[in-house]
Amino acid sequence: MALVQHRDEKVRFQQQVDNTRSHVIPFLTSSMKIGPSVTILDIGCGDGGVMVPFLEMGCRTTGIELDAQKAGFAKEFLSDYVASGKTSIVNLNIYEESALATYRSQFDLIILKDVIEHIPDQEKFLPYLRQFLKPGGRIYLGFPPWYMPHGGHQQVCESRFLSVLPYFHLLPAFLYRFVLRIFGESEPVINELLEIKSTGISIERFERLARKSGYEIENNNHYLTNPIYQYKFGWKPREQNRVIRSLPHVRNYFTTCVYYLIRMQ
Repeated sequence: MALVQHRDEKVRFQQQVDNTRSHVIPFLTSSMKIGPSVTILDIGCGDGGVMVPFLEMGCRTTGIELDAQKAGFAKEFLSDYVASGKTSIVNLNIYEESALATYRSQFDLIILKDVIEHIPDQEKFLPYLRQFLKPGGRIYLGFPPWYMPHGGHQQVCESRFLSVLPYFHLLPAFLYRFVLRIFGESEPVINELLEIKSTGISIERFERLARKSGYEIENNNHYLTNPIYQYKFGWKPREQNRVIRSLPHVRNYFTTCVYYLIRMQ
């Protein structure tokens, strides 16, 4: 069945805050300074929780969210920061001309937390983002590799069995749809999962696209146990074994999350 954070935006928001404060910030500060001079664009900001630790450190942030309901939650949860002008939440498609006209060359850091695996046409998306960065700007990405046990986001299934069943998202699309239907999943859930199937991204594909788009990989970390599982399930984060991490393609099946920091060349 769907996890509590899929139904309760307050729980989801706090998990984002805690995970960013405990894991994302330390990952970033090992490579860059974060403070009042840093401007941040959070694309797909959801309920806004990822931005809170950065705001606490004095950064100025902008959150762009395509889902109007989530953007509304973010404005509510971050209302004090919005009122003080330290952040803004925009319900906008990042590809709209107004987005580029307003935010061109404005940011030191772009955040894509659990976003890239939902983006179609990633070959276009990554190079497009360069236009929002200042010279030498960076992009942080955290995402689950597609081939990992639950890389299809099947945890959103209402079926308790399917929500914990590993790897079945790797079935051919017609079989995947069939299994979802016979277990009673609704058409909106089925369509969401099939959409993710079309956009899921592997470690190798991401690294190849990043380099092709003119970025250098400044830092990365691979996790056997996703840090956010600590807040969802109480599981201790564990970094991936060095041997597994060194095996292209194989590592995707056993790595539940990767963090990357890429920089404009």
